[in-house]
Amino acid sequence: MTKIAVLGTGRMGASIALRLLDAGHQVTVWNRTAARAAPLGQAGADVARTPAGAARDAEVAITMLTDAAAAEAVLFGPDGAAPALPPGACLVEMSTIGPAAVHALATRLPATVDLVDAPVGGSVAAARAGRLRVLAGGTDDAVARVGPVLAALGAVRHCGGTGSGAALKLVLNTALLVALGGLADTLAVARAVGVDPAAALDALAGGPLGGVLGRAAARDADFPVALAGKDLDLARTALGATEAPLVRATRTVLDAAPDPTTDIATLVNLECS
Repeated sequence: MTKIAVLGTGRMGASIALRLLDAGHQVTVWNRTAARAAPLGQAGADVARTPAGAARDAEVAITMLTDAAAAEAVLFGPDGAAPALPPGACLVEMSTIGPAAVHALATRLPATVDLVDAPVGGSVAAARAGRLRVLAGGTDDAVARVGPVLAALGAVRHCGGTGSGAALKLVLNTALLVALGGLADTLAVARAVGVDPAAALDALAGGPLGGVLGRAAARDADFPVALAGKDLDLARTALGATEAPLVRATRTVLDAAPDPTTDIATLVNLECS
């Protein structure tokens, strides 16, 4: 059993906390909106009033937050978690904040605290079932020490040094979002030339868009369009002056979505009638 603090109990953070409770770990949670953490208390977690309170006795502290600004505030703001972490603890940054932000956090942590960046592939259902793809970046020793905790959440891939997990996550999210845009346009062409959408979907399932077609059809995923836009902006910032017209076009598609709170699957119209 490991003493774990989960900081941020939105949809993904709550699912991760529940999975870790199921795996027999001692879990303390904190959330900016306290009401969102209350159900986890009923499930067996301790609920802390501040990030520092959650982190004080933690062997592993997990952050699952919206963006780099939120991570900065939770770790280093008033009652922040970072100064409260005991010597030998490890911070596991699971938010999608990009490698530059991960490196910035690493430079500010106490010297006695390790950092593993471990963003994930998969959504809430995968988290609850322990089927996430965990992209871990950090030293061999740090990743090995938190390995049993991460393994409870899914398959762990050690990507390299600090920031490498965050970097690979941007690559994977960029591929997914650009492919979803491509699938949406492909189906628009099918309808324009009179191809039955059901026949088009059947043919596409066996081709290069088959994987993203499965994601577009998923009904148990929860990756809001707004967060996808944030992630794509991280990729665009990393690109700098490099031309990436498909990335820019995909950002336009996200901007045009009527409801930014819905899952990215809504970008693709799979209706066959």
